[in-house]
Amino acid sequence: MKKEKKLKTEKSCKTAARKKPRAQHRNGNGLLDDPKLYINRELSWLKFNSKVLEEALDTSQPLLERVKFLSIFGSNLDEFFMIRVSGLRDLFASNSQERSIDGKLPGEQLQEIRKMLLPLLESRDKCWEDDLKPKLASQGISVLSYESLKKSDKDYLRNYFKREIFPVLTPLAFDPTHPFPHISSLSLNLAVSVQEQKKGEHFAWLKVPDLFPRFAEIPETKNEDAEFESLTRPGLHTLVPIEEVIAANLDMLFPGLKVTGAYPFRITRDADIEIEDDEASDLLTTVEEGLDARHFGIAVKLEVNDTMPSKIKDVLIRNIKVEPYLVFVTSSLMGTRDLMQLTKISRPDLKDHYYVPYHPRSLSSGTDIFSRIRSRDIILYHPYESFTPVVDFIRQAAKDPQVLAIKLTLYRTGINSPIYDALMDAREEGKQVAALVELKARFDEETNIQWARALEKEGVHVVYGIVGMKVHAKLCLVVRREKNGIVRYVHMSTGNYNTVTSRIYTDIGLFTCNPVIGEDVSDLFNSLTGYSTKSDYRRLLVAPGSMRKEILKRIEREIERHQKKCDGYIAFKMNSLVDKKIIHALYHASQAGVKIDLQIRGICCLKPGIPGISENITVTSIVGRFLEHARILYFRNGGKDEMFLGSADMMPRNLDRRVEIMFPIIDERVKSFIYEKILLVHLKDNVKARLLTPEGEYVRIVAADGEELINSQQILLDKRGAWGK
Repeated sequence: MKKEKKLKTEKSCKTAARKKPRAQHRNGNGLLDDPKLYINRELSWLKFNSKVLEEALDTSQPLLERVKFLSIFGSNLDEFFMIRVSGLRDLFASNSQERSIDGKLPGEQLQEIRKMLLPLLESRDKCWEDDLKPKLASQGISVLSYESLKKSDKDYLRNYFKREIFPVLTPLAFDPTHPFPHISSLSLNLAVSVQEQKKGEHFAWLKVPDLFPRFAEIPETKNEDAEFESLTRPGLHTLVPIEEVIAANLDMLFPGLKVTGAYPFRITRDADIEIEDDEASDLLTTVEEGLDARHFGIAVKLEVNDTMPSKIKDVLIRNIKVEPYLVFVTSSLMGTRDLMQLTKISRPDLKDHYYVPYHPRSLSSGTDIFSRIRSRDIILYHPYESFTPVVDFIRQAAKDPQVLAIKLTLYRTGINSPIYDALMDAREEGKQVAALVELKARFDEETNIQWARALEKEGVHVVYGIVGMKVHAKLCLVVRREKNGIVRYVHMSTGNYNTVTSRIYTDIGLFTCNPVIGEDVSDLFNSLTGYSTKSDYRRLLVAPGSMRKEILKRIEREIERHQKKCDGYIAFKMNSLVDKKIIHALYHASQAGVKIDLQIRGICCLKPGIPGISENITVTSIVGRFLEHARILYFRNGGKDEMFLGSADMMPRNLDRRVEIMFPIIDERVKSFIYEKILLVHLKDNVKARLLTPEGEYVRIVAADGEELINSQQILLDKRGAWGK
């Protein structure tokens, strides 16, 4: 009976496949090129950031965690303008006819961005003014206006201003003898109007120094020696935006003149520096010069306070040379990224419960990590599990007399990285050490330049990257001489070698000494540090080169399997899905009946649920306490499951212009663990997950009555240490 039912199912599956021929959709000018089938990249990113704002609006969150999300929303938006909006502005200014994946011209995209952004900014301001600020005050954290302070508090701040801030300030006049000053990106400034008795009104510009905290705190006990910026003391906290402190005491800067107004404003500049590394004789120097140029980029956003008179705003717009569509008016706090300062206040009752990442006993300090890796492949899932074993792996390799060489890629490692210390120790021990330091890692260029120079000074072989592309792959190779010959130990990860972000980003790392993987990694390092045209590897999927081709091949394999057995299944978890060829292939798979689960944290240009196109595709997104950062590709493959993890998102830049890897999970035990304990748990989330609709909107997934609530990140926190790997 069961056999008859199976045969009937297979027959109906094949019939359905014949009813939906894919050939008509493979034509480059066919149905799948219809712009209506795609979501705009920039608008999709704004949808992601709106989910971050939703976390700030979520009253079930601890209060200071909500403040954190509001800060992240602002920081994300700054970067969006510095990189994405600046690029669109350039295209628009050059009258480019280049269209986005959904068929929009640059000008149309800029128009849509502003249209979507304005209500988000209004929601942000209301969140701060009407919700968070009053609730913080009720908890003893009062962010007050200078004018609302009592006289004794004003006197304290005036004394502090005179003693600490005043000597640093540099007012810049603007008149025929004083040209309009350069105003640096992301700095907070004051446009000051002063009245002279005989000569009338004058204007001056004043940069608010970033040497001081954004919020000045008034101590409970006021005295000249009080620690003004201490936010770790218990008790009440009274804080005032520093720009208001400065504005209220400008009479000291302009003696003999009457200050008639001081209006805050903020500029964001183009920070997408172009480095012509194919023409550079010295990449390090070229990157440094590019960083200097970043401070002078074209203005792509001007934020002004709604109290600013039109004549001053017009002067700013004219002299900064910013287009009106890039001007935003607010009645609230500017530079909300600075709200992160408030999260440093010592109030555990207003934050998420503190947790300690689990440190597997098998990798405890002093353990011979090489013998552990020889016994079996090991994965670590950060931040639920400690990043310390990764650091210990490199430290132990540095000291082990049997280790001959260490090779490592470094993208974002942070300022005080123990990884660099371990590499320097390895050189002192006489090891061959090669570090590929990616100087073009955006906004980490300065840190990476400093580390590159320090490593070179210690004799480490430092490579700055590959001409024309970034090296985004995360891998470490340790070459060790053992009694049976040379053994290659490899660590590969979905995330950076960064001890700080390992507590914030969810990433999976793999330790293995699989000889084929080791040979692949060795070949890849040789191509990165020397000359090689190698593009095909034994087990690794490497970009640029074979990665897109191999992923497309596996999607096609799943289609063919489904046409025969009706059991095709694909699950991808990643940050972004933009690449049109990958999206086409997923649409084809859906048309063939393959069930597809996508969990895309950020940008997703694919539209799920379209009848005849993507009705078998489900897209969810999770924004929660941790930043979902792991990339997992899973293909059922008729029960011979295949899984890859790695550094690459499905974007043209990752597949064509970056060195990326996706590495296979070969150990069946490890594969089952990742699938069952990580991937499926996230796909079942009904607390922090949002569902993407065919219209391109995200809606929160709400558990049905009686259905178990599944907060994937909280479940993984609760179960860390109890996985029994």
